[in-house]
Amino acid sequence: MSWWVACAERTLSESVPAPPDRVRDFYVNLDNIKLVHPLIISVQPTARADTADGYLQSYRVVDRIPLGPFAIQIRYRSRVQVPDDGDVSTEADQSPGVHVRATVSFEAIDAGTRLTERIRITAPRPLAPFTIREAVKAHRAMLAGIRRHFECGTAG
Repeated sequence: MSWWVACAERTLSESVPAPPDRVRDFYVNLDNIKLVHPLIISVQPTARADTADGYLQSYRVVDRIPLGPFAIQIRYRSRVQVPDDGDVSTEADQSPGVHVRATVSFEAIDAGTRLTERIRITAPRPLAPFTIREAVKAHRAMLAGIRRHFECGTAG
């Protein structure tokens, strides 16, 4: 990796009061995630491909990035690799050179599901502190939003 690129890894988790299959089904649909992710403005599916053990779904996403009292919109590509069973992998590629990769697990616990995201963020070094801070903050809020979604009984 170049000196100009910084990398950080974080693990975030949340207990969600619903069975793992329901939480996983909610998570893999970015139309649902836009309801609980604080930065996402819109999500548009662009392609879906079957794989040997599941499918790969691609999206075009628009985020609202806070910059002090202002916000800018950025558009980027996101992909979700969904195997028939097990962990889900996500990718988001933003300009200029920001990449967010995650492996997401859905573990059955007494209270429902332990939803865990293992995130790897790479960004140009001048943007890295801001990018890492905002990505972690947004993903913590997203996981809490998923928990609230199921707590409120809106999950049907």
